[in-house]
Amino acid sequence: MAKRRKVSNLLGLTLLSQLMERPMYPYEMASVLRERGKDQAVKINWGSLYTVVQNLEKHGFIEAVQVAREGRQPERTTYRITEAGQAELADWLRELLGEPEREYSRFEAGLSDGAILGPDEVTALLRGRLAALEGDNNRGQAELVQLVQVGERVPRIFLIESEYHLAMRRAEADWVRGLLAELDSGTFPGMDFWRALHESGVLDGSGRIPEFPAGIEVPPAFGDVPKREEAPDS
Repeated sequence: MAKRRKVSNLLGLTLLSQLMERPMYPYEMASVLRERGKDQAVKINWGSLYTVVQNLEKHGFIEAVQVAREGRQPERTTYRITEAGQAELADWLRELLGEPEREYSRFEAGLSDGAILGPDEVTALLRGRLAALEGDNNRGQAELVQLVQVGERVPRIFLIESEYHLAMRRAEADWVRGLLAELDSGTFPGMDFWRALHESGVLDGSGRIPEFPAGIEVPPAFGDVPKREEAPDS
């Protein structure tokens, strides 16, 4: 279980990591983060950077070592990491690397309620997602290859988060591809029920009970719902 931290914003983790190299002032920290593409691994709200810096100082993880002004420029404060900050950084990294944690994604949220849309629309949306994933993955692979080719300047240890991201996106693409195969072939379990539920028009907030055509297998979770009787042969 994740610990409650005095500064829980992952931007704080990244700033502490940067300050392990040398003291920096906030604008310099932001420039280094952008230069190294850290915003690809950590969701960064650049407008909150100064607030995070203040919180790190408040809790004793960093401290000001110099306040300087150049010409008419505003004063800038240079910070360094403290011993407490180094201990917090190491403990935080050990937690993130060693302890699996449930992470929630927007895609997973969409899947959880996707049945509100009809199977044909969901299939089309997933097909579009797969095409986008494959394009992104191809570009990601090309970028990694390019970076590896200049490995003397960019050691692999500084690329492994990009490798992980690409691996996760490839796994997602494989999963979506497999799901599409089931949807396209009609072998996805409960497909007839899903289609009949959508076509019944009851998913409109009215509370109406759906009536399903005879032959549609209704999952037990839906209880006893009426089915239309088939017309007798004339």
